[in-house]
Amino acid sequence: MTNFVAPEVKKFVTWDYIVFAALFLVSASIGVFFAVKERKKKTSKEFLVGGRQMTCGPIAFSLTSSFMSAVTVLGTPSEVYRYGASFVLFFLSYTLVIIFTSELFLPVFYRSGITSTYEYLELRFNKIVRLAATLIYILQTILYTGIVVYAPSLALNQVTGFDLWGSVAATGIVCTFYCTLGGLKAVVWTDAFQMVVMVAGFVAVLIRGTSLNGGVTKVWEDAHEGSRLNIFDFDVDPLRRHTFWTIVIGGTFTWLGLYGVNQSTIQRCISCKSERHAKLALYLNLLGLWTVLVCAVFCGLVMYSHYKSCDPWIAAFISAPDQLMPYFVMDIFSSMPGVPGLFVACAFSGTLSTVAASINALATVTFEDLVKKGFPNISEKMSTWISKGLCVLYGVLCTSMAAAASLLGGVVQASLSIHGMCGGPMLGLFTLGIVFPCANWKGALGGLLAGISLAFWAGTGSFIYPAPPTKSIPLQLSTLNCTLANSTKALLTAAPTLAPERPLLADTWYSLSYLYFSAIGCVGCAITGLLISFITGPSKGEDIPPVLIKPVCDLFCFWSKRLKVFLWCGVQHDSLEMDFEKKLPEAAANKTRTDNTFKNNTNKENNYQICGYNSEENSYTNISRETRL
Repeated sequence: MTNFVAPEVKKFVTWDYIVFAALFLVSASIGVFFAVKERKKKTSKEFLVGGRQMTCGPIAFSLTSSFMSAVTVLGTPSEVYRYGASFVLFFLSYTLVIIFTSELFLPVFYRSGITSTYEYLELRFNKIVRLAATLIYILQTILYTGIVVYAPSLALNQVTGFDLWGSVAATGIVCTFYCTLGGLKAVVWTDAFQMVVMVAGFVAVLIRGTSLNGGVTKVWEDAHEGSRLNIFDFDVDPLRRHTFWTIVIGGTFTWLGLYGVNQSTIQRCISCKSERHAKLALYLNLLGLWTVLVCAVFCGLVMYSHYKSCDPWIAAFISAPDQLMPYFVMDIFSSMPGVPGLFVACAFSGTLSTVAASINALATVTFEDLVKKGFPNISEKMSTWISKGLCVLYGVLCTSMAAAASLLGGVVQASLSIHGMCGGPMLGLFTLGIVFPCANWKGALGGLLAGISLAFWAGTGSFIYPAPPTKSIPLQLSTLNCTLANSTKALLTAAPTLAPERPLLADTWYSLSYLYFSAIGCVGCAITGLLISFITGPSKGEDIPPVLIKPVCDLFCFWSKRLKVFLWCGVQHDSLEMDFEKKLPEAAANKTRTDNTFKNNTNKENNYQICGYNSEENSYTNISRETRL
């Protein structure tokens, strides 16, 4: 192997540490501010969902910041640098995801007055389905958060010299601190601040990188010559890593599992003071997603223009592709102390926002789905303390899980694979409940298990037997202008080895694009659930509160009232408005498959949740004015 002389790249200096530390200080200060401001409001509802009086602006910032994590800041430019700008097609996926979330899933969740999305599953099916989904969500979120904490820490450690476990510990401590003190409001406003830092970091890199490489036109020409602009590949082969179809179809399923039914997203949306604000927050968030995506993709193109003749990955100046972006930043800003600190703050803004969102969502789900079921008569003061204790517990767990993340591959593929394997079946489960009135609890549980099995079968197989290089080979990279080392070491020739045996499924089922894991889990769950429901006896529509079902058929059968009513499967959608406050608690209490204790608890819980809901305005209007921001 040829040896090259690595150019000298400076490490962090005092000003970089100051800028970086300022991010942590401001984030922690926001938690302290809301802890002091909200100290007299000690209800768990106020702590977990902000009193349902948040406005669309900060929620939109928070959603964008939470899901555009350090995985995006570090991983996406690296993907574009190595594989080309086809990643920009995710803007189509994001658009479809936001439309489905705001028009299909959000109205059902918001109007049912829930705090945890998994409460819906108990109202629609039963507590067994709710518990199974809750446990899967907890596992998925802890695994994903481990990647989000570990990946940027490792990349920045090896390039900037920033201490690995010091940054992991700092991330966990600061997130846990402001989540525990300030609750959802602290998380949302800190996310808004971190979103600004993230965009500022991207803009600084784009301006400096573009100016050093001859301007926008030159960067574009270099990208074109290097085949980085071949975006539209309409090959239908599902084994190809990224094509138009894998990104638009597979990406939509993957991100819909993240947005449409994910507790972290829905918790923010239902904290809005009206359904209109919640929908507006999602659409404003779409603009934020587009902005960050375009910044990340163009950063990848600028990076290619800079290193087109001396690739630091092939030349072994770095040890992993995810280190490309921090290496590039330390290279171009070597003469500008403090700016590398801004970029590191940008990367860690994504990490902090995602980890904080995960901790807050995990605490909410555990409290609502597990603690309150075991201790239904717990006081409000004790509920708040337990919620804060859960924030601390999950802060420690998510930070500790960072160690396991080192066993996974590139951050983008690893994170989306986990979301696909867990999020896809969950998406299928909620789709069964919201779209298909005939689905019963047996079908829901059977479908969930089938979806999880299929998705993990494909995902685990792809991890053990990676796809053939021909399906995911990077575009050409060069070391033509790298400086050769004057090495006297003898070149050793390795003895040829036989390729390991691969099972029959290795080049087909296990080689599917990682973006299809979610689609496999979702479709598998939905089809199996419907089959089991019809075999065991479908649910009766008359027994289901109409607020729990979204009549999707209305879109396609607007020309025939009779056909619409037939496809409602007995659900009384005509009486949705006038019976909303009465029918949901009544139906939840009268489920014959639950015991008397559960009936009483559900009645009590839902009467409390629905209190204050104005069905005409789709908002919570009688909550005290002092809870508003």
